[in-house]
Amino acid sequence: MALSLTDIVEEARLSARALLDYGEHLFNPTVRLGVTGLSRAGKTVFITALIHGLTRGGRFPVFEAYASGRIARAGLAPQPDDAVPRFDYEGHLHTLIETRNWPNSTVDISELRLVIDYQRQNSADRTLTLDIVDYPGEWLLDLPLLNKSYEQWSQESLALSREKPRAPLAVQWHTHLATLDAKAKQDEQATLAAAKFFTDYLRACRDERFAMSLLPPGRFLMPGNLRGSPALTFAPLDVPAGGKAPDGSLWAMMVRRYEAYKDVVVRPFFRDHFARLDRQIVLVDALAAFNSGPEALHDLEAALAGILDCFRVGHSTLFSVLFRPRIDRILFAATKADHLHHANHDRLEAILRRAVSGAVAKAESTGATIDVAALAAVRATREAMVARGRDKLPSILGTPLPGETDGGETFDGNTEVATFPGDLPEDPEALFNGEASFRGLSSTAAEQSDFRFLRFRPPALECNGDGAPALPHIRLDRALQFLIGDKLQ
Repeated sequence: MALSLTDIVEEARLSARALLDYGEHLFNPTVRLGVTGLSRAGKTVFITALIHGLTRGGRFPVFEAYASGRIARAGLAPQPDDAVPRFDYEGHLHTLIETRNWPNSTVDISELRLVIDYQRQNSADRTLTLDIVDYPGEWLLDLPLLNKSYEQWSQESLALSREKPRAPLAVQWHTHLATLDAKAKQDEQATLAAAKFFTDYLRACRDERFAMSLLPPGRFLMPGNLRGSPALTFAPLDVPAGGKAPDGSLWAMMVRRYEAYKDVVVRPFFRDHFARLDRQIVLVDALAAFNSGPEALHDLEAALAGILDCFRVGHSTLFSVLFRPRIDRILFAATKADHLHHANHDRLEAILRRAVSGAVAKAESTGATIDVAALAAVRATREAMVARGRDKLPSILGTPLPGETDGGETFDGNTEVATFPGDLPEDPEALFNGEASFRGLSSTAAEQSDFRFLRFRPPALECNGDGAPALPHIRLDRALQFLIGDKLQ
C-alpha cells in the first residue's frame, strides 16, 4: 500500500526522534517501559508497587539481580519529559498504605524515571535508567484508526453494535441514527446528539455487567481537556465502506472530525510516546470478563489482538534502534490473582494465554519475546482453609471495600471475611465456548451460585524500621525479571 504524504512525514519524525534517543542512550543506557491495560486493570497499582519494591525494599526472589544483591540502589530521578505529567508515586503510595484505598484509575499519560545502580555479572558497576510510561489501554485501541477510513470505522462499529450483548445497549443510539440522512446538509446539533448517544452506548458497554473491551475511540470515555471539541464530536453513520461524502453534507462533517481526531489525538500519541517504547506490559482484568460470560471474553480476545497488532514488535537491531524502534519484549499479565486460591493461578494464566494465542504466534514470528503471567502487584488477601460443615475449603481472606455486598450482607470496610472463590475450568475453551461459567461459593451463601468478585481493601501493613513496609505481591518479581532482568546481567 502506497504511503501518503502524512505517513511519510510521520515516519521521518519518528526516525529523527529515534536518532536523538539513540544518542542520549549511548552514554546512558535507558529502557522505556510502557505500562498499559484496559479500564480497572491495575496499572497505577502495578507501577507504584514496582517503584516501592525497588527503592524501599521488597521480596523479589525470582528477580535475579535483586535477589543476588547485585542492585546497589534504585532511586527516583527528575521527570525527563517536560511536556508529560509526572506519575504521582508518592500520592499513590500514601493512598495504598496510609488510607488503605486503591488509587484512582489512569485517565492520561504520565511518566517517571528510576535510576538503578547495579553490578554486572562480570563485576563491573553500571547504571540503568528505567523510564516508566503509564497510559490508558483504550488509547492503544485508537491506533488501528490510522489505517481506516471513516466509512470503514463506521461499518465496523455498527456491525459490533448489532451483536449481543451490545445490541440492547445501542437502542437509543440506533433510534437516533435512523433519523439521520448522511447526505443531508451538515448540522451541528444533529452531530452533537449523535456523539452523545454514541458515547452513552460506549459507556454502557464498559459497565462491569457487560465488561466489553473493544470500545474505540478511546478518548470518548476519557476526553480530558478535549471535552466538547469538534475532534471528539462525531459518530458512525450507516454509509458504504467505499462511498464518498458529498461536499457540505453531514457525512462530510463527520469525516472531517474523524480525521481531526486522528491528527490531534492519535498521531501525536503514537509519535511522541508509543513508538519510543522498548518493553511493554499489558495488564488485563480477566476476572471481570469471566463474570460477564463468553461474549465478554471474546470481546477481550479481540481487544488484546488489536492491541498487539499496534505494537512494532521484533528483535532489536542497530537499524531498528536508529530508525524504526521496536518493542522486543511484551508481557500480558492477568491481574487480581489474589482473588483466587493459588491452585487456580495456573488456570488463570492458561485462560489469558488462550485469549492472546493467535496474536502472540504472529508476534513471535518477528523475533519478539512474549510471555503471559497471573499476578497481583499488591496482594489484598491471604489464604486459609476454612471449615464449611464437614468440609474444609481453600479460601481467601480479606477486608471488602465499604459498601461491597455479598449474600445480602453489606460490609463496612473494617471486617475481614472468608470467601470461597471456586475453581476455574481446567480447559480454557470451556469458558470461551460458554460450556462453563465461573461459579463458586460466596462468603455467606452455602449453595453454589454465580459469583461476583468482592473488591477488597489494600492490606493493613506494619511499618518496618524506616517506616516503609514491603508490599505483599504475587509474581511481581517474575514480571520484573522478564521485563528488565536481561538488561541487568
